[in-house]
Amino acid sequence: MNRILVVDDDPQILRALRINLRARGYHVDVAAAGTTALKVAASHPPDLVVLDLGLPDLDGVDVIRGLRGWTTVPIVVLSGRAGSNDKVTALDAGADDYVTKPFGIDELLARIRAVTRRTAQGADTSSPTARLGHHTVDLAVHTVTADDGTEVKLTPTQWRVLETLLRNPGKLISQRQLLHDIWGPGYETETSYLRQYLAQLRRKLEPNPARPRHLLTEPGMGYRYQP
Repeated sequence: MNRILVVDDDPQILRALRINLRARGYHVDVAAAGTTALKVAASHPPDLVVLDLGLPDLDGVDVIRGLRGWTTVPIVVLSGRAGSNDKVTALDAGADDYVTKPFGIDELLARIRAVTRRTAQGADTSSPTARLGHHTVDLAVHTVTADDGTEVKLTPTQWRVLETLLRNPGKLISQRQLLHDIWGPGYETETSYLRQYLAQLRRKLEPNPARPRHLLTEPGMGYRYQP
């Protein structure tokens, strides 16, 4: 059974999530403050954290950083802060996904299932291949092959963008992180770079580039590879 820690200062949200998650077989711990959350996580390590950013004692981003100091547990932010800067800051601090309040319980549960599946699979960065539409991507030898045997040529930068996404299936990767990791410090605001390279990759790899199914954009936040 997966243990989930829900951190929110709204007692109604805590109660609703406790009921819904327990009904689906999760063991649920709750905390209404950041310091309490860190103590609970240390004494009863969760398999996943659902975290509000607007807490009465600590900012939620500080809680993320505190958790990331010792654990890689998936963190799904559940927050009323809808600004892109807030989302990017949380993702850069180490959050795995971001859901904005008001939220639908079905959407939140789907996000939880997605990150839980990815964790159960080990976010397998050692896996040599990944599927993307009608293509097989070999991460070991850096090749992309269509189902008809045709090899798809990628530039080195296209490959780095694609590999970063494929090695984190289902995970939302922030624009800032991608820009920093691929182009280096000082390029974190050059979002046009990413739009251009994602458009190029979609034209080469997506069955319908205008309606991508695997290389997805999360507006104002970043990009996600959906297997």
